[in-house]
Amino acid sequence: MADKSQSFRDLLVWQKAHAFTLAICRCTEPFHKHELFALTSQLRRAAASIPSNFVEGFRKRTKPDKLRFYNTAQASADECLYQLILAHDLGYAGTTTLQANLEEVSRLLQGYINGLERGS
Repeated sequence: MADKSQSFRDLLVWQKAHAFTLAICRCTEPFHKHELFALTSQLRRAAASIPSNFVEGFRKRTKPDKLRFYNTAQASADECLYQLILAHDLGYAGTTTLQANLEEVSRLLQGYINGLERGS
């Protein structure tokens, strides 16, 4: 499973993470302007960090290097989850669908990590 593809773009986990990031950019567009350098920026950076760290890990040559970046992507996904809960609780947006999309990305990422750890 790990890195048999020629490009990270071939992988469903990256495709879903990229789509999630695009959805976050659209979702945060109407947030209050006073949130521009707070929650909006934080959420967008954390979302973009998921596919970005996956891509960095994909290119690394050693398993420990790959796993480090993939774990960073997981941490960014967890950060996004909290920020989506916060945005919902503040009444900025309904984030239920985004949370479900993020959970799918997290599951795919964990599956990719599991495959790498098994050596397949």
